[in-house]
Amino acid sequence: MNRKWFLLLLSAATFIIFFQIYMVAPIIPALSTFFNVTEERIGLAITAYLIPYGISTLFYGLFADKIGAKKIILLSLFAFALLTGLTSLSQSASQLIAWRFLTGVGASGVVPISLAWVGQSYSYNERGKPLGWLFGAMAGGSAFGAFAGALLEALIGWRILFLLVSMLALIAWIGIYFAYNRLSSPPKVNQGLTLKKVFNGYKDLIQRGKIIYVYVLLNGIFTSGVFTWLGSYFEKTFSLTGWHIGLALLGYGIPGFLLGPFIGGLADRFGRNRLLPAGLTVGALSCFILSLPISLVIARISVITLSLGYDLTQPSLAGIITKVGKERPGQAMGLNVFMLFIGFGLGSYLFGLGLQLGFTQVFIIFSSFQMVLSLISIKVFRAYH
Repeated sequence: MNRKWFLLLLSAATFIIFFQIYMVAPIIPALSTFFNVTEERIGLAITAYLIPYGISTLFYGLFADKIGAKKIILLSLFAFALLTGLTSLSQSASQLIAWRFLTGVGASGVVPISLAWVGQSYSYNERGKPLGWLFGAMAGGSAFGAFAGALLEALIGWRILFLLVSMLALIAWIGIYFAYNRLSSPPKVNQGLTLKKVFNGYKDLIQRGKIIYVYVLLNGIFTSGVFTWLGSYFEKTFSLTGWHIGLALLGYGIPGFLLGPFIGGLADRFGRNRLLPAGLTVGALSCFILSLPISLVIARISVITLSLGYDLTQPSLAGIITKVGKERPGQAMGLNVFMLFIGFGLGSYLFGLGLQLGFTQVFIIFSSFQMVLSLISIKVFRAYH
């Protein structure tokens, strides 16, 4: 079992986890009706997953540096499979929210530690493609999750949907488990887990990579803010409903899903300092186009290019972080995912607040914000090939 096959298994697990994250939003109305609660109440199931997910990554990174990345990946993926299956047994909205909270805690060790494993297993100049596989799996899971959530819930019901995801995760876990002993492990980081050492580790990472982590946070704010409200945008602007909205959002993950490794290869060849400004600019322009009076076809194309902007930026930032945090890869990547998910939460909230001004105005504000980041990035990332 070579590292390429192990990477494909990790990508499959990543796809399933992000599929599960994004399948929940479109079934909120169905869950609201089933449990006879408001959509705002059952919508807490999303927040209850994302917040503990982001916080827990900080701890998984520490333990991965201590006991090894693959053990943490196996433990976290098994917890995800088990807790996702138990979610299907929920008898009330409170139970479902509680299971989502626990699933967020359990699942958050797979993706960041997989990224850390890439940083340990591949040299800096060859990390682009493997990181592209993982980020492509995230993009594909996000796209198909949003679409399939709406479609499959109507066909098989939400309980079977959660069970199906649980079974797929278990299959991925079995594959990774049997591959575990056939693949050499990267060296563990010889550091204690005392509070002082943990604090100093994060302090050191922030001091050396503060601009990178800030960009992860701000890019997460932009990406999540725009994407979270695209469903509402299509509903109000083009009167789309149900799976038609899911179909419009399907394009969001297509570039990363199909071109992730290729984009990663471009980063290795031409440098992350070139791809980052390009990706930020593509995202800004895509958002600005959505502020214009455009046709449905152009809006769908803009969703695809918006996704391309993210695919050009976030994997490049992750690649740089694997270099900055090479002495403590798990901790460095845990902090990366923490900043990303905090950005996701803030972006969704801030865009929602701005909707009092209307979609046109908020799209212009967010696109201007991203364009400023692009211009600044040309200088601040000049040294990061």
